[in-house]
Amino acid sequence: MAQRSIELFIGRLITDEGFRGAFIHDPGAAIRVFVDAGSELTTVEVAALLATSADFWERAADQVDPRLQKASFHAPGARRP
Repeated sequence: MAQRSIELFIGRLITDEGFRGAFIHDPGAAIRVFVDAGSELTTVEVAALLATSADFWERAADQVDPRLQKASFHAPGARRP
């Protein structure tokens, strides 16, 4: 089950601008929200996510066709209503 969760987490990081921004701003909080929503991540997966450079996720997202992206209309790091 954790493998599926890490795939979903990484997919969301790459395709969801708002989630990616939240992760880059506060990775621990973004991971907690993801896990609190019912997904599992192992301690090894969490450590690997935290160790991966933020600009990697930005570069990866830049390579994905914009039609597959979920754009955010909020300023980076801004609180959502």
